[in-house]
Amino acid sequence: MEAWIIAVFFIGYFCITTEHQIKVDKTISALAMAVICWTILKVWNIGVMHIEGSTLVPVSTDAMGNANAIDAALQHHLAETAEILFFLIGAMTIVEVIDMHRGFEIIKRIIRTKSKVKLLWIIGIIAFFLSAIIDNLTTTIILITIVRKLIPDQKERIWYASLIVIAANAGGAWSPIGDVTTTMLWVKNKVSAAKLVEYVFIPSTICLVVPLLIASFLPVFRGKVETNSSDEVTIYKSSMPVLVTGFIAIIFVPIFKSVTHLPPYIGMLFALATMWFVGEKLKPISELNDEDSEKFGIHRALSRIEFSSILFFLGILLAVASLQTIGTLFNFAQTLNETIPSKNVVVLLLGFASAVIDNVPLVAASMGMFQEGLDNGIWHFIAYSAGTGGSLLIIGSAAGVVAMGMEKISFFWYAKNILWMALLGFILGYLTLVTFEAMHVFG
Repeated sequence: MEAWIIAVFFIGYFCITTEHQIKVDKTISALAMAVICWTILKVWNIGVMHIEGSTLVPVSTDAMGNANAIDAALQHHLAETAEILFFLIGAMTIVEVIDMHRGFEIIKRIIRTKSKVKLLWIIGIIAFFLSAIIDNLTTTIILITIVRKLIPDQKERIWYASLIVIAANAGGAWSPIGDVTTTMLWVKNKVSAAKLVEYVFIPSTICLVVPLLIASFLPVFRGKVETNSSDEVTIYKSSMPVLVTGFIAIIFVPIFKSVTHLPPYIGMLFALATMWFVGEKLKPISELNDEDSEKFGIHRALSRIEFSSILFFLGILLAVASLQTIGTLFNFAQTLNETIPSKNVVVLLLGFASAVIDNVPLVAASMGMFQEGLDNGIWHFIAYSAGTGGSLLIIGSAAGVVAMGMEKISFFWYAKNILWMALLGFILGYLTLVTFEAMHVFG
């Protein structure tokens, strides 16, 4: 029955990618895919697998039985997924509070430029470095919100949003706190922060610069940004304090994790509580009547969050978790490892696979496949490939999934217009990393 779960997974992904053709919202397909996969797993009592050392072994069911093992696996994956979703809800709410207080108008005025190409590079560079400080998911939410203020035309804006995804993923790959996968490698003592930056920073930079250079010559980025003087809005007295508080709160999240060793979502919830308090106390009541001041409550910010995107994310992660539970992902990675003698080629293929399958379980599988020590070159390849390979398809990374939901980016539009640029940057960056590692070995 494992084959049925795999079949349902691919059918679900097909429905997601053909959302506009079949006229079925991708959230419906994602949720249905997850439910059906876990239903098959439960009803047919399929064995639960887990990684032990470098092998895949069945979960012991002597005490609780396989049915209970399936329930325990579902609860485990739901808990991991909930951590990401609560993190996402916190980040999106903070962004909405900043937006309600018109904090992004300040950034809009600072980075405003008439040149579309210049705007592209400014946004791309900000995304690259900001994602290394906070994370690629939050960075994507913040910058797409800012771009909405600058580019009113949605057909133009999706180009910027797509390149923000590439920039955010590239920025997250060289930082131990920039992406979930690099954090996993760092926490498990596979890489050190210093060596990760030393080896992966320049390849990640190339992964970003190549698509930006190509995009600079595309027709959509020629000419000037069309703005309307009537679009100028008043900045409140609360705009700057709320903006500064919001960024400090978000930047505080990885610091909180490093100090307390608690999951990132705990830090994000604390950041949200802080932002909630500040936002309530700094309502621009003196500038508005009592009725309008109600628009600045946290409940309004929560109502503006796109919960359909969060449910889509829930469905995708739970569906992938079902494949992880039956051992399909590990077997896929192991088959590659046994079939292809070169580990570098295996990791490159894992990078391509991360464009379709969530990179977190792939990295988890790779940590079971390879037993090399701290800062071995293989871990740098995995950090780069898993982090940037997700940019090849819009559904390949958390940043891409969020951008897809926020800007209604079509899977096939992204594949047609962005894939080739992202692929060229990914390959050239990978070859650069190969060169660096070779110089280290033979230098």
